[in-house]
Amino acid sequence: MNEATRNARVQVPRVSGVELSYDWFCRAVGLTCMVMGLAYWIRLIGIYDGALWRFDLMPLHWQVACTVLSVLFPIAATGLWMTVSWGPVIWILAVATEVAMYAGFPELYGARPALVAFHVMTVIAFAALRILLAWEAYRRTERPQ
Repeated sequence: MNEATRNARVQVPRVSGVELSYDWFCRAVGLTCMVMGLAYWIRLIGIYDGALWRFDLMPLHWQVACTVLSVLFPIAATGLWMTVSWGPVIWILAVATEVAMYAGFPELYGARPALVAFHVMTVIAFAALRILLAWEAYRRTERPQ
């Protein structure tokens, strides 16, 4: 090994606190999405200990909702965990579906204001982190005149 390779330094880009916070936030939301997806799967396969405990006994609107959300939430969880661009898109779609269910049609699905508030707060936090990331990117590329 010669002197030049021994003294060479690898330039690793620094990760900002906002980028690190965004990654961890996406992973935390991804974990909650996986839990929610598993909860819908539990309803679908009949382990659920409630009134809608078996798929064939569910009303049609619950069958559609459980089927859609049992697919969307785990896919969103995967995308959020990997912090890829399609993860938040699928997550927003799943959250919008669930908020529409519980806030828009409480007579069909029941009212779950705590879950709706949780979804709204996480979407607001996600939007705030994305705005901070955009601000950081803008400041990095901004050149003083």
